[in-house]
Amino acid sequence: MMKVGITGGIGSGKSTVCRLFARLGVAVYDSDAGAKRLMTEDAELRRRITDRFGAEAYADGTLNRTYLAGRVFSEAQALADLNAIVHPAVRADFAAWAEQQEGDYVILESALLFDAGFDACVDRTVAVLAPEALRIERTCRRDGRTPGEVRLRIAAQTDDDTLSAKADYTLVNILESDLEPAVAELHRIFSHEAHEH
Repeated sequence: MMKVGITGGIGSGKSTVCRLFARLGVAVYDSDAGAKRLMTEDAELRRRITDRFGAEAYADGTLNRTYLAGRVFSEAQALADLNAIVHPAVRADFAAWAEQQEGDYVILESALLFDAGFDACVDRTVAVLAPEALRIERTCRRDGRTPGEVRLRIAAQTDDDTLSAKADYTLVNILESDLEPAVAELHRIFSHEAHEH
């Protein structure tokens, strides 16, 4: 089974791109949703997170996101430790999930595709890019954030030039009407490559 990784910064539209692939019948694994699910459901992961971050990491049996976010975003080592616990579990979960899917290829959606080393789990990578002003506008509208908050998030993420240089393919997401044929073309390419894989 061929695997394709799709990444992009906040507001770039990687989720929109993944929805378009899903409409074409391609199975999509959302690594962010996968991580949240595993951090709640996986007993070993819960134990390791509690050992590192204390019992406050879980409240009433559910992940205490506010507490954990406060810890990891104020201390670089805490974030590195959390990633070292969670990322291998997500990689293993994605691999097991991919084995159960049908079709020519599957997609791994991850904002941290290169940062987390998830690119090592896939055969092809796609970076979704968009102008910063458009990314800010989209994120403010979607999340109710201020432009300043979104700029801080963008500044903390891998920049588009780096993503573009690392990825096998890039999609520029300005108009969805242009995005659909671009996704259809990539689908054609990946389906063809999967048969030769």
